[in-house]
Amino acid sequence: MNILTDLYQQAVLPVLRSPSWQRAVDTVTALTDAGCPVVELTTSTPDWDTALGAVAGRPCQVGVGTIRSVEEAEKALASGAAFLVSPFPVDGVAALASAEDVPFIQGGFTPGELSGARSAGIAKVFPAHLGGPRYLRSLAPVLPELRLVPTGGIGWDDVSDYLAAGAFAVGIGSGLDLPSAELAAAFARVRREPPV
Repeated sequence: MNILTDLYQQAVLPVLRSPSWQRAVDTVTALTDAGCPVVELTTSTPDWDTALGAVAGRPCQVGVGTIRSVEEAEKALASGAAFLVSPFPVDGVAALASAEDVPFIQGGFTPGELSGARSAGIAKVFPAHLGGPRYLRSLAPVLPELRLVPTGGIGWDDVSDYLAAGAFAVGIGSGLDLPSAELAAAFARVRREPPV
């Protein structure tokens, strides 16, 4: 499976900040039942590495976000993370991800911070709600080689505006506790064809 292709088609990256590792496992299960192939589990979830191990058999690529140090990145990779996500540039993580051949979505907000993700070709714009879709439209021409994933303060109702502004995918952390049928319908509304 190609994570970037799957993420582009999925259009929304679920960002799980669960109150317990068991709740995270339940949510990943609901998301995969809804046909979601890519999920981000955050290090703010208690015992997130236990949750990662518990979902290893699911037909879903689970990455670890809110990576703030090389040590967290190493722990995530040792626990089976399919990809890594940071909220801001973190020294050494891009090199580690490259060495391990694991996708890394490096976070930033300013054009300078985001341009640091050039080698990976994908960047998380955080916190996206501060600039909104208009800010994303301004970033796209100066960073044309980057796939931008706005995250932070975005709900289901905002997704279409960010996609229209050029987002590669949109990270959301709310509205993920819906029944599987409603989740499936929500993802179906934004799903895209594979990139050419």
